[in-house]
Amino acid sequence: MAENIKIDTPEPTSAGEIDESLYSRQLYVLGKEAMLKMQASNVLIIGLKGLGLEIAKNVALAGVKSLSIYDPNPVELKDLSTQFFLSESDIGKPRAQASAAQLAQLNSYVPISVVDDISESSLGKYQVVVSTDLSLEEQVMINNYTHANNIKFIATESRGLFGNVFVDFGTDFTIIDSTGEEPKTGMIQDIESDGTVSVLDANRHGLEDGEYVKFTEVEGLNINNDQLFKVEIPGPFAFKIGDVSNLGKYKKGGIFTQVKVPTTVSYQSLAEQLASPEFLYSDYAKFDRPGQLHLGFQALHQFQNKHSRLPKPFNSEDAAEFLHLVKNLGEQTKFEGDLNDDLLKELAYQSSGDVPAVIAFLGGLVAQEVLKACSGKFVPVKQYLYFDSLESLPSKFERTEDNTKPINSRYDAQIAVFGLDFQKAIANSKTFLVGSGAIGCEVLKNWALMGLGSGPEGKIIVTDNDTIEKSNLNRQFLFRPKDVGKNKSEVAAEAAVAINPDLKGKIEAKGDKVGAETEDIFDNSFWESLDFVTNALDNIDARTYVDRRCVFFKKPLLESGTLGTKGNTQVVIPRLTESYSSSQDPPEKAIPLCTLRSFPNKIDHTIAWAKSLFQGYFTESIENVNLYLSQPNFIEATLKQSGDVKGILQSIADSLNDRPYSFDDCVKWARLEFEKKFNHDINQLLFNFPKDAVTSTGAPFWSGAKRAPEPLIFDINNVDHFHFVVGAANLRAFNYGLKGEQGEPDKDLYAKILSTLVIEEFKPRSDVKIQVNDEDPDPNAALSNESDELQQLAASLPHPSTLAGYRLTPVEFEKDDDSNHHIEFITSASNARALNYQIEVADRQKTKFIAGRIIPAIATTTALVTGLAQLELYKVVDGKDKIEDYKNGFVNLALPFFGFSEPIASPKGKYNDKEFDKIWDRFDIKGDITLKELIDHMKDNEGLEITMLSYDVSLLYASFFAPKKLKERENKKLTEIIKEVTKKDVPSHIKTLILEVCVDDENGEDVEVPFITVTL
Repeated sequence: MAENIKIDTPEPTSAGEIDESLYSRQLYVLGKEAMLKMQASNVLIIGLKGLGLEIAKNVALAGVKSLSIYDPNPVELKDLSTQFFLSESDIGKPRAQASAAQLAQLNSYVPISVVDDISESSLGKYQVVVSTDLSLEEQVMINNYTHANNIKFIATESRGLFGNVFVDFGTDFTIIDSTGEEPKTGMIQDIESDGTVSVLDANRHGLEDGEYVKFTEVEGLNINNDQLFKVEIPGPFAFKIGDVSNLGKYKKGGIFTQVKVPTTVSYQSLAEQLASPEFLYSDYAKFDRPGQLHLGFQALHQFQNKHSRLPKPFNSEDAAEFLHLVKNLGEQTKFEGDLNDDLLKELAYQSSGDVPAVIAFLGGLVAQEVLKACSGKFVPVKQYLYFDSLESLPSKFERTEDNTKPINSRYDAQIAVFGLDFQKAIANSKTFLVGSGAIGCEVLKNWALMGLGSGPEGKIIVTDNDTIEKSNLNRQFLFRPKDVGKNKSEVAAEAAVAINPDLKGKIEAKGDKVGAETEDIFDNSFWESLDFVTNALDNIDARTYVDRRCVFFKKPLLESGTLGTKGNTQVVIPRLTESYSSSQDPPEKAIPLCTLRSFPNKIDHTIAWAKSLFQGYFTESIENVNLYLSQPNFIEATLKQSGDVKGILQSIADSLNDRPYSFDDCVKWARLEFEKKFNHDINQLLFNFPKDAVTSTGAPFWSGAKRAPEPLIFDINNVDHFHFVVGAANLRAFNYGLKGEQGEPDKDLYAKILSTLVIEEFKPRSDVKIQVNDEDPDPNAALSNESDELQQLAASLPHPSTLAGYRLTPVEFEKDDDSNHHIEFITSASNARALNYQIEVADRQKTKFIAGRIIPAIATTTALVTGLAQLELYKVVDGKDKIEDYKNGFVNLALPFFGFSEPIASPKGKYNDKEFDKIWDRFDIKGDITLKELIDHMKDNEGLEITMLSYDVSLLYASFFAPKKLKERENKKLTEIIKEVTKKDVPSHIKTLILEVCVDDENGEDVEVPFITVTL
């Protein structure tokens, strides 16, 4: 018997369809094939305590055919420590039943069923079964059935700061894609007869031994486009595919593309693995622990079977009995390692506890395993994973049998692990969360569960200047469809209070962006009041700004981020670690301009070109028109600047002298632009460089990365040709305030409008010059700004007075609105250009991903990474002061891979035999002193002679100043000098001046020293 729970169910999608507006970010992680397999899968989750619910939440957000939950046991008060869909009013109700309605609200495409039977007869309808709260005997019994019937089985347990995961996907499980990375591809320089393939321009191929590739556009060798070759890797710039002497002789050209070949893996049953486990290591620094914990978790089940309870925290009798059970198991299984009594005692003491951070880690990991089971996408855990975070235990707060016993509160499961004193420290923490998107929602959920900020002295401030969109709902789980359009931080704060009413009045939501422009809101007193800061941001600039503030005010910072199945955490501790800004990712490799303009060879090039075309047509040229109409000196100012002045004036002239008066005019303009971009410009390129052109060395011009293009002949029945006109026409209509089309375009209407349009034949121009290589000077640069032609162009513009009040509306790029024609235009423009150059076209989804610079995201990684960050939070609250106490983490759930390392120590410097911290130290000066007082202070107290002193970008003092100027300034207060130099008062909200100095040491040598802070 099952009860179905459905909330606001939308129209069902047709077979083979996916709601991209909801799942767009996840689609870029999993792909359509995997998503469709998930939508055909029924999943059962047994146990709805915190861990079961966390898994269910992530699976429901990801989207499966149905999700069934089983847990008839009554809700207890301590469940509220980790179960975020329960409240005190649910105590005594069956857990699954009490959780179902809120679980159903997460994703209206996933029906939630509460089942009351998990006997073998009921399990056959599921593709995946997850156990979170069953005895070991029950797990073995269920797994025996699932293993025999090709049903995927996962078991997981959480015990305080310990946890485990067991995976059995049967004897014949197929992995269709082991990494999820885009297939490697590259252009070929040469293929030798022995099968050595050299990559063009000595680019790295990125392949690994044993992978497969296929080839296209190879001339000279008789290779089928679908033929696969297994590669051997002698080096990074070449690979071998075996002897090809019997296939002919390579002439030129060719592209290799990696082909992902499915692999099959075999899993053993739980009964077999209990006796002889295969481990996936979650932390290689704890290499000796999985074997011991494997025995320890089994011993906990034995203890529970005997006493109907788990060992009590810090109860010595229970611990002794537990250790005896472990040793007996070790003897029975011939365990060869050493047993660490302290480790095992901690497992016993914590076994009745539950920690939100560990639940988040395991819940994200197991939910991803469920998705792997449904789809075959990515490599599953094989077969046991054990995890612990003992280093998160407090060292400065006492844990005893007395202060870890239950106090009849919602935090009892955490008190059992950390002790009551530490729980109070968590509750009295004052913290700042920057961002309330995917990671922010998970952070607030964890904080609400652990009671962070709920004490008399506690406080949470969360800020986010963004509003909720439909695509957010797939992973930002505190939001619901009714919240779309509302401020993220306000809704997230309300949801946190709903999880834990103790936070009422203790959490403040702001809608302000954190940056230099809001330093009057987030001022000195605000930052100084905090205990620590957490970043939940999606861009580097915002992260580095918050990092700088944390460094300045010496506040710990918890930093985390995700990219698809990859995630990372970093902890920044004052005077201990480097800061977030200390290291940066290398900049993205830019596409050479000449490649974009004339010589694209892959779809990324054509998408970038189309995005640039979009901005030029519908944003930049329109903004220039408005500037011309509103600024009296616009022409004079433009003529003085460098760059493409002619292009700016020409676009204004075209926009005003050829403006449309009806939608028909917009359609005709779009058709003419198609002809210009995809026919005339290509013909001009071929006029300059015919297909048989050669270089100065006699080599073919069109070779290597340069692909000879073909002009397009417009065909309204070609989907890309047609949608270029549709998108361009509607966007131009928007620019000019004209009514465009609504809904699906009417092809007959467009055909009728275009039937009267006269298309001029192409006439080549001999004065057009084309840049061949990016390192060459632009041959048109000198011609574009000839003054006579520019003056002529300027004179052709209608005078602004004749268009008083007339303004155009520039388009602001928005990737997630499918009705606005933005992605439609960019996709069709990119594909039309790809057709010019015989490049494989891309669908709308891939184009949106690249043009919109979308960060792929999935709820599973977000939950797991947030859990890891919260494990570091416990250490921050405890005030740990050794760098080895902290861990930065990196995970890739696709592989799966887990890597942890100590943070990098903050670098040290030295002057006059004094050591200082280059990141965290500064010279603190109290009060607005005079320049002379500052110079004397540095000389007398630090043995340093100031040679230059600056504030922001203004130079306040330099030893080379004229004596008169020095004399005038030396007795002035620093704020007076700043006002004199900058012509502005120091803003009233600024309480601390930051001064940069150049100094000489006692030996007259220039040395690096910290900056100076002057507290006003």
